[in-house]
Amino acid sequence: MRIIETPDDLAEGRAHLAAVCPVWAGALPELELPMRRRDDGFAAILDAIIGQQISIAAAGAIMARLQAAGLSEPAAIRQAGEEGLKACGVSRPKIRYLLGIVADEPDWVALRDAPDADVIAALTALPGIGQWTAEIYLAFALGRTDAFPAGDLALQESARLLYGLDERPSPKALIELAEPWRPWRSVAARALWAHYRLAKGREGVRS
Repeated sequence: MRIIETPDDLAEGRAHLAAVCPVWAGALPELELPMRRRDDGFAAILDAIIGQQISIAAAGAIMARLQAAGLSEPAAIRQAGEEGLKACGVSRPKIRYLLGIVADEPDWVALRDAPDADVIAALTALPGIGQWTAEIYLAFALGRTDAFPAGDLALQESARLLYGLDERPSPKALIELAEPWRPWRSVAARALWAHYRLAKGREGVRS
């Protein structure tokens, strides 16, 4: 199982993309690809839940309040309960998700060595965790080389711009477009987000 751990890993993925696609060969020299690795386990899921359906700035502000209140670990969240999370600006649905997750966490350590499909199955069984969040966890928390959240709107828009498409591709169309990028679609996702940042002047995903 390949893991993205160093800049050399990103370089290998870039080389693959450039070799299989002339569009990537032309675009990649202009793109800076960050590692975007983060700690795995509950911390990554907390970050993902808080970031759902709000701006990057708003998510950062709520995370900062949670950390200042000492509410970044499952035990503390269980003890604080609904009122403690609400005081930090967490919405009611997200409070329900977080309290459900800390009540019955998966084995985070075991997920490190589990196949991608098993990780996705374990995470999407949790309240508030869908396919997109599970793919983000695979890519950033576990460093998997082929994780690709095709439902991400920024990735879809970036692919439209990069490939000169008439419209934003659907998740299914984007998966088909990305097929030659295997087994380095996670690097392609980083590159699409980097292209989005250049084209739109804003981040498409939290670092």
